[in-house]
Amino acid sequence: MLRTSSPILQPIREKVEAGERLSLDDGVLLYSPEVPLPELGELANLVRERKNGNFAYYNINTHLNPTNVCVYRCTFCAFRADLRDAKGYWMSDEQILARGQEAVDAGATEMHIVGGLHHQAKYEWYRNVISLLHDTYPTLHLKAWTPVEIDWFCRLTGKSLRWVLEDMIEAGLGSMPGGGAEIFHPEVRNKICEHKADSSRWFETHRTAHELGLRTNCTMLYGHIEEPFHRIDHLIRLREHQDAVLQEGWDGFQTFIPLAFHPENTGLAHLPKSTGLMDLRTMAVSRLMLDNVPHLKAYWIMLGVGTAQVALSYGADDIDGTVRHELIYHDAGAETPEILSVEEICHLIEEAGREPVERDTLYRRVERQGTDWQAGEAIAVQA
Repeated sequence: MLRTSSPILQPIREKVEAGERLSLDDGVLLYSPEVPLPELGELANLVRERKNGNFAYYNINTHLNPTNVCVYRCTFCAFRADLRDAKGYWMSDEQILARGQEAVDAGATEMHIVGGLHHQAKYEWYRNVISLLHDTYPTLHLKAWTPVEIDWFCRLTGKSLRWVLEDMIEAGLGSMPGGGAEIFHPEVRNKICEHKADSSRWFETHRTAHELGLRTNCTMLYGHIEEPFHRIDHLIRLREHQDAVLQEGWDGFQTFIPLAFHPENTGLAHLPKSTGLMDLRTMAVSRLMLDNVPHLKAYWIMLGVGTAQVALSYGADDIDGTVRHELIYHDAGAETPEILSVEEICHLIEEAGREPVERDTLYRRVERQGTDWQAGEAIAVQA
């Protein structure tokens, strides 16, 4: 039994203890300031430990943003650049390969690839990013392209989602990240990113990916103009999608990442930054609502190292990875380090009372032979 005692939480506490699903009204209630955050965290931790015990996962990864030039002008984005902006860039094959070599030398198992939708880039260039890296560094798992990017590739080629995804899989695509979700409800989405792929297209892309055997992640961008109702509506839509794909026997979403909005250098720079208390509340609520998604990630780049560490007791079982060359959130004012070492990550996890486990992208335990954890060739992945 839990030690919580707040009367307002009693009905929800009983549902959680019984393993019952929470409703939209339950979720909105959990955002009420009358709900004590420590008790909410305790409930989320119960679910977290049911699903993942005392483990806290991390991986050795690197980011690649091949270009920041983008046809879209999302209000919340500080990363994008116009075609003639001084800060605009478009990486060459040599630069992409150098980034891959750096990742392999650092012992990375994953490269996370997302970026802008360049006005002049053909589909073949985006495909080449994947095939070039896969052919040269076959040990790297390539987690690439959000549904917004896949939708753009469909426009470039005139082909279907299935065709584009199958072609990317043939090139070496291993899984998909969860970006581009932002907030699904049109009241919010139409104000912050009205021209890019809508929520139905986002879900259609993930469903097609799941049908083709790709694992994917899912996200929510919170802390801008949305209200608690919009967040819970977002989570329930993710939960319903997961129900449907699991019923089909597909793997579906493996990880949910709540992304705290950073307003600096965006069209919403007048808004205050999300607080650590709101970040922890959102983490806990997400864990309680998404009962059918296995993992919840505390993305330290966005949350800050300290909040991410505390989040391991508020529903999160993953702290992301070493992360190098992250640009999107640092351009929006993130003050976190660009990279953490494995030793630093393990210390953070152990200090939080959890057991660190290195994973690959598909949450298989990584065992490194010998004493040099950076030895990229000395990786044994076990189910």
